[in-house]
Amino acid sequence: MALVLNVSLCSTSKPHLSLSNSNFKPTTLFHLPLLGFNAKQTRQPSQKLAFSVGESVSGATLVALLSASFIFVDPALAFKGGGPYGQEVTRGQDLTGKDFSGKTLIKQDFKTSILRQANFKGAKLIGASFFDADLTGADLSDADLRNADFSLANVTKANLSNANLEGALATGNTSFKGSIITGADFTDVPLREDQREYLCKVADGVNPTTGNATRDTLFCN
Repeated sequence: MALVLNVSLCSTSKPHLSLSNSNFKPTTLFHLPLLGFNAKQTRQPSQKLAFSVGESVSGATLVALLSASFIFVDPALAFKGGGPYGQEVTRGQDLTGKDFSGKTLIKQDFKTSILRQANFKGAKLIGASFFDADLTGADLSDADLRNADFSLANVTKANLSNANLEGALATGNTSFKGSIITGADFTDVPLREDQREYLCKVADGVNPTTGNATRDTLFCN
C-alpha cells in the first residue's frame, strides 16, 4: 500500500497535512518510519513555522508598544502650548492671584481653571476660553475680551470696567453678579434675560475703545 504525505507551509496560513489514501487509519502514523519517512525533514517545516510565528509575534509586539506610546501620553502635555503664554499649562489649573496683566493671551485656554483674584488688567484675551472657570474677584478691567468664551463661568465680583466683550459667549449659568461693569461693552453678547436685567441695574459709562455706552450694548430701557 502506498502512502503519500504532503506538508505545505505558508506565512499566512497554518501547515496543512493531507493524506492521499482515503483508507488511512490513525495507527498508520506509527509506521511512518517504515515507509521511508524522513524524520529530519519534518523538523525543517516546524523550524520555519516557529521562526515565522516568532517573527510575527515580535512584529506585533513592536506595533503594540509604538501604539501605546501614542495613547498613554502625559495628560498635561496635551494642554502645553494651548496658547501663547510660553509653555505653561493654564487649563484646569489653580491660578489664584496669578498676574497676567498687560499680556497677550489671544486664544489662551483657561477652561475649568480657578482664577480667583487673578489680574488680567489690560490683557489681550481675544478668543480666550474661560469655559466653566472661576473668575471670582478677578481684575478684567481694560481687557480685550472680544469673542472670549465665558460659558458656565463664575464671573462674580469681577472688575470688568472698560473691558471690551464684543461677541463674547456667556451661555449657560454664567454669572456676573456683583461685578463692576462701568464702561464695559457687551455688544452681541448672548446673555440670559435675568443676567441682562441685573446688569442693566448697575450699567453706566462709555467704553473708551469702542465709544459705545454700556447701557446701549445691553439694550437697557
